[in-house]
Amino acid sequence: MSFRRKILNPEIYIRAGLGLTFLYSGYDIYKNPTEWIGYVNQLPQWMLDGITSYVTLDMFLLIQGVIEIFFGIVILFWMLPRTLQKIVAVAASIKFALILMLIGIDSATFRDIGLLGTAIALVAITTRRHY
Repeated sequence: MSFRRKILNPEIYIRAGLGLTFLYSGYDIYKNPTEWIGYVNQLPQWMLDGITSYVTLDMFLLIQGVIEIFFGIVILFWMLPRTLQKIVAVAASIKFALILMLIGIDSATFRDIGLLGTAIALVAITTRRHY
């Protein structure tokens, strides 16, 4: 594939945008969990009760940060197994859909809609056959 065709491939930008977003948010959640507790507190009470029956909210956020860093690495490293990439893309799509359904509309909804669309695009990319 020529350089021009590679640089015009939208997959590069989808992976870079979504992967770097997960790396940044995962790192920030891991390093500063108290800064993110307000977002978790917006979840429905039944979900918060379910989470806190197993772990503290701080521990939940630390786990969430590690998972997001893992997602970012998998998304950025396209040479990893396609099945793993597809699993992460589907999980990311579900995560963003749940955020939109459970948190509702707020000042960050536009961002979550864009990230959901990007994650779904990555599902489509990892699903198509390469010849």
